[in-house]
This record gives sequence, structure tokens and C-alpha cells, in this order.
Amino acid sequence: MTTTLSIEDVKAKIRAVADFPKPGIIFRDITTGIKDAQIMHYMVDYLCEQYQGIKIDYIAGIESRGFIFGMPMAYKLNCGFIPIRKPNKLPAKTISESYGLEYGHDTIEIHEDAIEKGANVLVVDDLLATGGTAEAACKLIKRAGGNLVGIAFLIELKALNGRKKLDDCGKVVSMLQY
Repeated sequence: MTTTLSIEDVKAKIRAVADFPKPGIIFRDITTGIKDAQIMHYMVDYLCEQYQGIKIDYIAGIESRGFIFGMPMAYKLNCGFIPIRKPNKLPAKTISESYGLEYGHDTIEIHEDAIEKGANVLVVDDLLATGGTAEAACKLIKRAGGNLVGIAFLIELKALNGRKKLDDCGKVVSMLQY
């Protein structure tokens, strides 16, 4: 695909929604970017290119928007896909990791047998904010026996300092920073 798109073109397609999900929050809406085929291709290609030369056996996508980018990345990188889900969504035996939020706690899970010991795993999600979910995903991958090679995001909210929680998560990449 020949294109002259840039990161700024992608950024221009991300809609800012004020006061969602609560007053004072500016929600970065990716749906306006992924509905544009060229922008979506550019997003996926960009994230994949950041991990060129790194052996990846699995992409682990964090529910739910991590699935949007994780599946096409797994296809493009010719590796498997592992869903990281909210509790009680996976049918077989799971392992879980809980983490703190501003307003309480949450939990994510993967199948207990999702990763062969030593397999190289790249975690993918759409947004890095405070880093709690991403940190929990990294811990899950390691507990399951995976070798965490990195974690990729489309968007990073730099003022929330989430990246500080990801020092032990391999190569951390974000395409857009706000």
C-alpha cells in the first residue's frame, strides 16, 4: 500500500469528546479513525513496524479495544492472538490479575493454558492512561509463563504517567500522545 499519510493525519481523525464518561474528561474516540480504511491500515502498520526484528509468538489484546488492533496485528505479524478478558467471559480455566482504579478495583483474565512457557508475547491496547490495566496484563502474561516483549498502544495520555508502571513490560510504544 503506497500512502503519504502521517501520524498527524491519524491524530486529526481521532475525535475528542468532552465530558465523557464524566465531567472534566476528554475522551479520545478512535471510532472516527478506524472507520477510515487508509487511517486504520496506517495505525496497524505503524504499530507492527515498531516491533520489526522482534520474534513475536502471540499478540495479547486487552478487552475490548485491544482486540480491534490486536487481531489485524497478529494477522500481519503471522502470530497467534490471545484475548485478555474481563471476568467470567472465557469458557475454560483462567488465571486473573486485579488492579486498582480511581473508583475501585477491576480484574482481567486469560486462559490458564493460553501461553506456552517462554513464548514471546506482545500486549496491545488502544489507550495508556494511568497504566493499571496494562500493568495487570503484563503481570498476567508473565504469570502464564510468557516472555513479555512489549506493549503497544494507539494513544497515550502522557499527563497521567501510566508509562511509569510499565518499566518491566519490554518495549512500550504509543503512536499518538496527548
